[in-house]
Amino acid sequence: MEEIVVYTDGSCHTQLLVGAWAAIIFKGSDRIVLSGVAHHTTHNRMELQSVIEALKYSADKYSGLTVHIYTDSQYVVGLEGRREKLTKVAYKTNAGNEIQNVDLVKQLWSLQDQLSVKFTKVEAHLKKTELVNHNIEVDTIVRALLRSAIANG
Repeated sequence: MEEIVVYTDGSCHTQLLVGAWAAIIFKGSDRIVLSGVAHHTTHNRMELQSVIEALKYSADKYSGLTVHIYTDSQYVVGLEGRREKLTKVAYKTNAGNEIQNVDLVKQLWSLQDQLSVKFTKVEAHLKKTELVNHNIEVDTIVRALLRSAIANG
Protein backbone atom coordinates (compact mmCIF):
# COMPACT_ATOMS: atom_id res chain seq x y z
CA MET A 1 0.00 0.00 0.00
CA GLU A 2 1.19 3.49 -0.81
CA GLU A 3 2.14 5.60 2.16
CA ILE A 4 2.94 9.15 3.11
CA VAL A 5 6.24 9.62 4.92
CA VAL A 6 6.42 12.33 7.56
CA TYR A 7 9.30 13.61 9.70
CA THR A 8 8.30 15.63 12.75
CA ASP A 9 10.00 17.58 15.49
CA GLY A 10 9.19 20.08 18.18
CA SER A 11 11.19 22.05 20.68
CA CYS A 12 10.75 24.61 23.43
CA HIS A 13 12.86 27.17 25.26
CA THR A 14 11.97 26.02 28.75
CA GLN A 15 12.64 29.33 30.53
CA LEU A 16 10.74 31.51 28.05
CA LEU A 17 8.10 28.86 27.26
CA VAL A 18 8.36 29.64 23.56
CA GLY A 19 8.15 26.65 21.26
CA ALA A 20 8.25 25.65 17.63
CA TRP A 21 7.24 22.60 15.64
CA ALA A 22 7.70 21.37 12.08
CA ALA A 23 6.72 18.47 9.87
CA ILE A 24 8.08 17.50 6.48
CA ILE A 25 5.63 15.44 4.45
CA PHE A 26 6.76 13.34 1.48
CA LYS A 27 4.17 11.99 -0.94
CA GLY A 28 5.78 10.69 -4.11
CA SER A 29 7.83 13.59 -5.46
CA ASP A 30 5.88 16.14 -3.40
CA ARG A 31 7.57 17.67 -0.36
CA ILE A 32 5.44 19.79 1.98
CA VAL A 33 6.77 21.65 5.02
CA LEU A 34 4.40 22.62 7.82
CA SER A 35 5.58 24.64 10.81
CA GLY A 36 4.49 26.90 13.59
CA VAL A 37 5.38 28.73 16.79
CA ALA A 38 3.59 28.76 20.14
CA HIS A 39 3.91 30.67 23.40
CA HIS A 40 3.30 29.38 26.93
CA THR A 41 4.08 25.84 25.80
CA THR A 42 6.30 22.85 26.51
CA HIS A 43 8.61 20.59 24.58
CA ASN A 44 6.13 17.67 24.61
CA ARG A 45 3.30 19.91 23.39
CA MET A 46 5.41 20.96 20.42
CA GLU A 47 6.30 17.34 19.61
CA LEU A 48 2.59 16.46 19.72
CA GLN A 49 1.60 19.52 17.68
CA SER A 50 3.99 18.59 14.88
CA VAL A 51 2.42 15.15 14.54
CA ILE A 52 -1.15 16.47 14.85
CA GLU A 53 -0.62 19.09 12.13
CA ALA A 54 0.93 16.49 9.81
CA LEU A 55 -2.00 14.13 10.40
CA LYS A 56 -4.58 16.87 9.86
CA TYR A 57 -2.92 17.81 6.58
CA SER A 58 -2.68 14.17 5.52
CA ALA A 59 -6.33 13.48 6.40
CA ASP A 60 -7.37 16.43 4.27
CA LYS A 61 -5.11 15.84 1.27
CA TYR A 62 -4.36 12.11 1.23
CA SER A 63 -7.34 10.35 2.77
CA GLY A 64 -7.06 6.58 2.72
CA LEU A 65 -3.27 6.34 2.64
CA THR A 66 -1.06 5.11 5.46
CA VAL A 67 0.83 7.89 7.23
CA HIS A 68 4.28 6.80 8.43
CA ILE A 69 5.54 9.20 11.10
CA TYR A 70 9.25 9.36 11.92
CA THR A 71 9.96 11.16 15.18
CA ASP A 72 12.71 11.33 17.76
CA SER A 73 10.11 11.83 20.51
CA GLN A 74 9.81 8.84 22.83
CA TYR A 75 6.88 10.66 24.45
CA VAL A 76 4.86 10.66 21.21
CA VAL A 77 5.82 7.12 20.22
CA GLY A 78 5.01 5.81 23.70
CA LEU A 79 1.52 7.30 23.89
CA GLU A 80 -0.14 4.53 21.91
CA GLY A 81 1.10 1.96 24.42
CA ARG A 82 -0.59 3.96 27.18
CA ARG A 83 -3.85 4.57 25.32
CA GLU A 84 -5.95 1.77 26.79
CA LYS A 85 -4.95 2.59 30.36
CA LEU A 86 -5.39 6.36 29.95
CA THR A 87 -8.82 6.09 28.40
CA LYS A 88 -9.86 3.58 31.09
CA VAL A 89 -8.89 6.05 33.86
CA ALA A 90 -10.49 8.99 32.00
CA TYR A 91 -7.11 10.64 31.33
CA LYS A 92 -6.39 11.03 35.04
CA THR A 93 -3.16 10.50 36.95
CA ASN A 94 -3.00 8.37 40.10
CA ALA A 95 -3.44 11.61 42.05
CA GLY A 96 -6.71 12.30 40.20
CA ASN A 97 -5.42 15.15 38.05
CA GLU A 98 -5.75 15.31 34.26
CA ILE A 99 -2.70 14.06 32.42
CA GLN A 100 -0.49 16.69 30.85
CA ASN A 101 -1.44 17.67 27.30
CA VAL A 102 -4.78 15.87 27.51
CA ASP A 103 -6.24 18.13 24.82
CA LEU A 104 -3.52 17.25 22.33
CA VAL A 105 -3.44 13.57 23.27
CA LYS A 106 -7.18 13.30 22.58
CA GLN A 107 -6.75 15.15 19.30
CA LEU A 108 -3.89 12.86 18.26
CA TRP A 109 -5.87 9.73 19.02
CA SER A 110 -8.92 11.06 17.22
CA LEU A 111 -6.83 11.62 14.10
CA GLN A 112 -5.23 8.19 14.47
CA ASP A 113 -8.70 6.66 14.54
CA GLN A 114 -9.46 8.30 11.17
CA LEU A 115 -6.22 7.29 9.47
CA SER A 116 -3.84 4.39 9.14
CA VAL A 117 -0.83 5.63 11.13
CA LYS A 118 2.43 3.99 12.04
CA PHE A 119 5.25 5.45 14.09
CA THR A 120 8.98 4.89 13.87
CA LYS A 121 11.26 6.21 16.59
CA VAL A 122 14.36 7.84 15.10
CA GLU A 123 17.48 8.15 17.19
CA ALA A 124 18.84 11.67 16.95
CA HIS A 125 22.41 12.37 15.88
CA LEU A 126 23.23 9.09 14.17
CA LYS A 127 25.48 8.66 11.14
CA LYS A 128 24.25 10.28 7.96
CA THR A 129 21.54 8.32 6.19
CA GLU A 130 18.50 9.54 4.29
CA LEU A 131 16.36 8.82 7.35
CA VAL A 132 18.65 10.75 9.67
CA ASN A 133 19.16 13.57 7.17
CA HIS A 134 15.41 14.25 7.05
CA ASN A 135 15.27 14.13 10.84
CA ILE A 136 18.14 16.63 11.01
CA GLU A 137 16.39 18.82 8.43
CA VAL A 138 13.15 19.02 10.42
CA ASP A 139 15.18 19.70 13.59
CA THR A 140 17.00 22.54 11.79
CA ILE A 141 13.68 24.10 10.75
CA VAL A 142 12.40 23.95 14.33
CA ARG A 143 15.57 25.48 15.77
CA ALA A 144 15.48 28.36 13.27
CA LEU A 145 11.80 29.05 14.04
CA LEU A 146 12.51 28.96 17.76
CA ARG A 147 15.48 31.35 17.48
CA SER A 148 13.39 33.74 15.40
CA ALA A 149 10.43 33.58 17.80
CA ILE A 150 12.71 34.33 20.77
CA ALA A 151 14.45 37.19 18.97
CA ASN A 152 11.15 38.76 17.91
CA GLY A 153 9.51 38.33 21.30
